[in-house]
Parts: sequence; structure tokens; C-alpha cells
Amino acid sequence: MSTFILLTLTGLGLAALYFLVASGLSLVFGLADVLNFAHGLFLSVGAYATWWAAGHLPGAGPTGFGFVLAAAFGVVAGAAVAALVELVLIRPLYSRTIEQVLVTVGLSLAGVALLQATWGADPRPFPRPEWTRGVTGIGGANIPNASLLLVLAAAAVLTLLLLFLRFTRVGLVIRAGVENREMVTALGIDVRKAFTLVFAIGGAAAALAGALGGVYLGSVSPAQGGSLLIFAFIVVVIGGMGSVVGSAYAAVAVGLLQQFVNYYGTAGLGDICVVALLAIVLLVRPQGIAGRAVTA
Repeated sequence: MSTFILLTLTGLGLAALYFLVASGLSLVFGLADVLNFAHGLFLSVGAYATWWAAGHLPGAGPTGFGFVLAAAFGVVAGAAVAALVELVLIRPLYSRTIEQVLVTVGLSLAGVALLQATWGADPRPFPRPEWTRGVTGIGGANIPNASLLLVLAAAAVLTLLLLFLRFTRVGLVIRAGVENREMVTALGIDVRKAFTLVFAIGGAAAALAGALGGVYLGSVSPAQGGSLLIFAFIVVVIGGMGSVVGSAYAAVAVGLLQQFVNYYGTAGLGDICVVALLAIVLLVRPQGIAGRAVTA
């Protein structure tokens, strides 16, 4: 029983990490119809900005409020880079899908190269608060505190996103734009004004994933964002493009499946099963768990 609890809660921690990356990715695609392959770069920016701030920013550090300040710096950095990318590179390319893909893929590769040139390609130890290095006993199982932190952070982000989307004017415009962008534009609302904000929110969530992912993994590396982006895309497709709640459901399914299969099976089998789950969803329900079917 203790093994089941351990695998479940650590699987949820992994799911929380996937959700933090996928939530912004889902919103960006749902509203702006942009497949942003540079989204992993925002995660890496958040991770490295947090790592740098913990050692150089006055008041920041690896413990207590100091780490909160360092993580906040990383989140702001990720949001700022995401907004800049939308304004400079993405905005001129709306409705030009091929160019969007080429630009975001190129930006992702260039970003990784820049990080490698600045801080090297080798993983660097990440400053972790002492509490996250320990474990908490739950049901006879010793659960890493880093996993619990990720679960709490993902739950908070999901709650804040839902409140923002449902109870603010900008959130209502975003939701309406996701459902039918042409109709919203016909009503005289410039949806593009919300695009930059959505990119910034997505960048902030990805940067938070980078900061907490560094705590979870214990290190930070330039390619870290790209590897997590693969599973984030899978989560977005399974959950339904543009659905934050669907991404949450899909992240839980992917994280638990990966954790249990990797434990009881051979190494890497969990990743194969995740891809198999993606294929099944695409065959049975192409619009995803929470997506809407496209009718002629």
C-alpha cells in the first residue's frame, strides 16, 4: 500500500510539472492558434533566472523567502521573454502557420545555444530550500517534499487561471476568443490585444515550472525545457487544444501512467505507453478529453 501511495503522489508531482508547462501552451494555441515550439525556452529562462537570482540578486537565496524572491524573479523573466517573443516575432506571422513553426523552432534552438554559450552545456546544481530535500510521511510512504510542492503549485495555478478566465473581463474575452475568434472580432473586440497577455501568462507558468522543476530534478541544464516540452505537447493534445481543465486531466493521466509503468515495467516503457495513449486518444476522440468535436 505504501508503494502505491508513493507512486501516486510522485506521479502527481510529475503531472503537476507537465501541467505547468502545458497550461500556457494550451491557452496560446487555443486563442492565437500558434504552435509555439519555443515554449520550452520560457521554462529554461525561468530556471536559469531563478538559479542566477539565488546567487546574485540582493535578498534572494536558496532558503525561505530568499528562494521565493528568486523564483518570482524567474517567473517575471519568463513572462517578459514570452511577451517580447509575441510582440517581435509572432505578431507579424499570425495566420502564417509554416512561418510560425519555423520561427519558433529556430528560436528554441537559438535559445538553447545561447544558454550553452553563456553557462555551458553541463547541468548545474540548483539551489533548493532545505525543506524540499526532505520527505513527508503519508500513509506509511515517504513522499519527497519537492513533489508535494509541485502539486500545491499546480493546484494554485489552475485555480488562479480558472478564476481569471471566468471572472475578469480580459478572461472572458480570452475564453470567447478560444471558442470563436472570428465572432469576437466581428463584435468589434480586438482579440490580438489579449494575445500578448496570454503569451506572458503562459511564459510565467512555464518559468514557474522551470524554477520548481529545478527543485524537483536538483539541477538545471539548457536542454531541460525541450525535453519537458515534448510531454507538454502530448498533454495538450490529449486534454484538448485550448482547454486548461483538459490539460489538467491529461497531465494527471500521463504522469501517473508514466510513473507506474516505469516502476513495474522496464525503464522507458512508461514513455512508450504515454505515446500509445496519445495515439488511442487521437483515434477515438481526436478533439481530446475536453475538446469539442469539429463538425462540417
